[in-house]
Amino acid sequence: MIFKKEKFIMLLGFIPFVFFIINFLILPLIFIFINSFLVEGKGMSIENYKTAFTNPFYFQSIQNSIWISLMSSFFGILIACLGGYSISRLSPKLRSRFLMLSNMTSNFAGVPLAFAFMILLGSSGVLPILLHKIGFDLSKVFTLYSGTGLILVYIYFQIPLGILLMYPAFDTITEDCIHAATLLGASKIQFWTKIGIPLLYPSILGTFSILFANAMGAYATVYALTTGSYNVLPIRIGALVSGDMFLNPNMASALAVILGSILIGATLLNERLLKYKGGESHE
Repeated sequence: MIFKKEKFIMLLGFIPFVFFIINFLILPLIFIFINSFLVEGKGMSIENYKTAFTNPFYFQSIQNSIWISLMSSFFGILIACLGGYSISRLSPKLRSRFLMLSNMTSNFAGVPLAFAFMILLGSSGVLPILLHKIGFDLSKVFTLYSGTGLILVYIYFQIPLGILLMYPAFDTITEDCIHAATLLGASKIQFWTKIGIPLLYPSILGTFSILFANAMGAYATVYALTTGSYNVLPIRIGALVSGDMFLNPNMASALAVILGSILIGATLLNERLLKYKGGESHE
């Protein structure tokens, strides 16, 4: 009887959580999905989805989002792996300090990050002015407000998050493991290709999918940096919902469903690759 009473009290504690999930996650998703098929004057239709993939402007936003997310995630995970391995080999005191720094910088995003890059690399930023004084015009090879500039900014906030996610994975690669491989005649390259990377493979894929989702959903940074002029999915969705002209919340719902589908597809592909790699390793 006492056990049932304690179980009942524990279940009561889940009520606020369930209420939050239903009202702020499930119901909005249902409404967005339904609204994505609504077309003014036509009722239910798939016209919004046709427009998203046939209209060059909307299709460009999908392409730009995927491209920037893939590139920033690739370079982010590459640097994060190197950083995570380096941190794992530090003394506990230095390790805790670097992790604290990574944790702090992972939250440095949005408007403050965009403003910091404007000061450093903007048209009138510190670095372009210093380079101009020595006769080098940075604007001829790099512009912060372009796709390349956005990738650079995205990489910056991807790296600390990637380090925090990848760092625990390097605990599986101990010094004893490296010494054992060396004693058996394996070179450093052979160790990483045959032992190290296969051990880190699940963590790399999982972290990459998180970084990809993190970049796909970024809004504040790109909006503050380009004032909404660069065409990516979150900017288009925001403009269709709260812009000054051409409001179309149903079209925004369709783009939001496409964005969610891309993220779900990336997650499913990640799980499929993990299962395939797991089955291959068992063989």
